[in-house]
Amino acid sequence: MATHEPRLDMTSSIVNHILVVEDDPDTAFFIKTLLEEHHYHVTLAKDGGQAHSSFSMHKPDFVILDLIMPQESGFEICEHMKQREGDVPILILTAIDLPESRKLAARVGANGYLLKPFDPDELLELIREIADDAWEEGHLTDHREQQEERIQFSCGCGKKLKVRSKHRGRTMTCPACNDALIVPLHD
Repeated sequence: MATHEPRLDMTSSIVNHILVVEDDPDTAFFIKTLLEEHHYHVTLAKDGGQAHSSFSMHKPDFVILDLIMPQESGFEICEHMKQREGDVPILILTAIDLPESRKLAARVGANGYLLKPFDPDELLELIREIADDAWEEGHLTDHREQQEERIQFSCGCGKKLKVRSKHRGRTMTCPACNDALIVPLHD
């Protein structure tokens, strides 16, 4: 039985509620039980629809996401979540061990990538590491560095755009013409 007592390590202020998006019931139950034993509050989603609803209604502190999902891929789910709340860390947990998959996961904003089957201790450590990195990125960057991180580029329609450099390689919609465009990887 899970308790919802505050966690005692530094991650306690960062991660309390984890959304697990996993369509395999046995894997989902195992992850939920493991995380609850370590005092995390866990919500399960078995597909993209449930994931988006839970993400919107109960903004989690962390997301664990499978790639192979019914109807909508984990890549698509990750990209949508990152567009809505870019500061929520997302860990991809999958059986797909391909360099292209890892690259695409990074492009859509995933903060980490772990292969199934996984070591439970490795999963817990990775959650702490990713959460700590996300917290530091969001809280320890001074204002001048944030200003310097912006890049400028133009859409084909002539609209000049300015975005943070961390969005390089991501897809966005031009606010002027509504065309999809990819933020340049290089200046």
